[in-house]
Amino acid sequence: MEYENNFCGLPEEYCDYKKAKIVILPAPFDATSTWIKGADKGPAALLEASANMETYDIETDSEVYTQGIFTDEPIKEKKSPEKMTAELKSRVLKHIKSKKYVVTIGGEHSVSAGAIATHSESFDNVSIIQFDAHADLRNEYHGSKYNHACVMARARELGQVVQVGIRSAAVEEGPLIQNVDNVFLAHKIYNNNDWFDKCLSKLTKNVYLTIDLDAFDPAIMPGTGTPEPGGLGWYQTLDFLKRLMTEKNVVGFDVVELCPIPANKSSDFLAAKLVYKLLTYKFVK
Repeated sequence: MEYENNFCGLPEEYCDYKKAKIVILPAPFDATSTWIKGADKGPAALLEASANMETYDIETDSEVYTQGIFTDEPIKEKKSPEKMTAELKSRVLKHIKSKKYVVTIGGEHSVSAGAIATHSESFDNVSIIQFDAHADLRNEYHGSKYNHACVMARARELGQVVQVGIRSAAVEEGPLIQNVDNVFLAHKIYNNNDWFDKCLSKLTKNVYLTIDLDAFDPAIMPGTGTPEPGGLGWYQTLDFLKRLMTEKNVVGFDVVELCPIPANKSSDFLAAKLVYKLLTYKFVK
């Protein structure tokens, strides 16, 4: 699948790098996933879907694309998670230094490690919030500390981590998520919003957001590499993310683990819409 020229298929005046406030960075990496392959096709599928999405947001009566959205060339490394992380860190840093707001689209969750690290190094006192079905807290997996199953272990080395929607973990991860104040397990939050205030209170003013799309229930998000039943709903998640973007300074974010299903484009479209909604909440006041 070829990449569309830019996110939302925007006319040239809205995707010029010098004028754009936002950069979309595709990271089509899928070397460490352990079940369904195809996350490397996720960025292209998301970009294709975005070109078929209405750019008018009904909720906010706005069109955030007018802030300018530049879509970068995709990350090139395909095999080594360590080399991919280094390449991604370099690319993200370049854009941050150019005063751009960076959105990384994956690709498997391992791509988040480089984006999280670079934002943590570039802004003061950054906490990290993860939406995910899986804990991803292994220190090492299949011989690498940069495996997709280790991304939040790396994040914990950088600052406070808050986890939302978790419903799958290895036994050794159990003590890290059971009865822990900054972990909001899916079975405790799926049918209520009582956790919103507590979750927000665990975060510093500057926040990095990483969203593994399998945080959503597979009924609405089947296109992931490891779908887990019992996930979060669309409107509940947006309700929280709107408060997050309003009450905190979300310095950057990523949306990862889209594994396209050729016969069902709904997952691609959800991922594209999610990116656009997050940008709307960030830039439209």
